[in-house]
Amino acid sequence: MRQITRRVTLALLAAIVLLLALGALPGYLKSGDPYYMTATATDDRTAIPADSLSPDRYPYTAAALANATAAAGDGTANATGRSEPYWKGPVGLKGAFTHSPFDEFDAIRQRNTSAATDSAVFVRENGTVYRLEVTQTP
Repeated sequence: MRQITRRVTLALLAAIVLLLALGALPGYLKSGDPYYMTATATDDRTAIPADSLSPDRYPYTAAALANATAAAGDGTANATGRSEPYWKGPVGLKGAFTHSPFDEFDAIRQRNTSAATDSAVFVRENGTVYRLEVTQTP
């Protein structure tokens, strides 16, 4: 193999490894306080049906609703569910590479603006309306 071919091949491999590392790195960055998607049972009002929200596309929302439904089934008053924590990461680097509860909140709010306020969206699951918010405290 020629010297120039070897150098170009090594440079391409180094670039591919660097790009793969940049894609995986943000998932490991954890700094600051975590954010949660929280679901709290609320009064009946206009809401988006939960069955139209795929758990694959909305994992934070699905986890919060599942936890809230489980808490309501246990008879807990003011059943509140929360998702797994999400850390923004330093300097906003993580937001460009990863899926966040902020992305889900904005996507759900755009589906039906009458079922949303500035700080919350309302989702109906099994006849119960849940108020979804992104919070730093569970």
